[in-house]
Amino acid sequence: MKVGLLLFTACLTVGCAVFRPSVSEIELRSEPIPAMHESRQEEVLELYSTLISPPAKDVFMKAVHGYDHIPYKKKMLTIIDFSLPSTEKRAWIIDMDKGRVLFNTWVSHGVNSGENMAHTFSNTEGRRMSSLGFYLTAETYKGKHGRSLRLDGLERGFNDSARTRYIVIHGADYVSPEFIEKEGRLGRSWGCPAFPKPVTKPIIRKIKGGTVLYIYGDDPEYFDKSLYSLRK
Repeated sequence: MKVGLLLFTACLTVGCAVFRPSVSEIELRSEPIPAMHESRQEEVLELYSTLISPPAKDVFMKAVHGYDHIPYKKKMLTIIDFSLPSTEKRAWIIDMDKGRVLFNTWVSHGVNSGENMAHTFSNTEGRRMSSLGFYLTAETYKGKHGRSLRLDGLERGFNDSARTRYIVIHGADYVSPEFIEKEGRLGRSWGCPAFPKPVTKPIIRKIKGGTVLYIYGDDPEYFDKSLYSLRK
């Protein structure tokens, strides 16, 4: 057993602060997650019915199903739906403890994933595409885009190169209604989910340090091979 998991168990035993290991200390899944239990489906649907301006129900169900099987997380869930055009507010930050949508805003996709619609995804360095699947948020830093948030991908072959590819959450001037009005779409990143500058800092404050991010897209290969896919 890895050191991080041993420390986590010890904290549970003696009541100390919860230890949150880095993704490098969490083994990526090797088996598919089980189907969602009927009672849990009912709970999730009840939660969904209380949300104001939520994502699509199917996307939400997939997001929560994976969220339920990710350890060491805080009770915050970010959902990005890349099946929607960039002109729509396709990012949601949801407080899972209070059952509230805290933010619903625009988010960019990678420059080589598509124009207004993202249709091509990659985990390969240099491709400048978005990557699908589940992530854990990590530490913040100040870079060329200002306050930014590192991401660790949890899915082998789909997003586990996020850190080495420098896929992070950051703000950008090209993510704004003014840019949409001028160009008919958002600007695009090199693969990072970029947010409008005015909301980037408050979003990062809410989701940093161990919360789940789920990026959804219309990609049959992902749903066929992802170990986090919602299987009926």
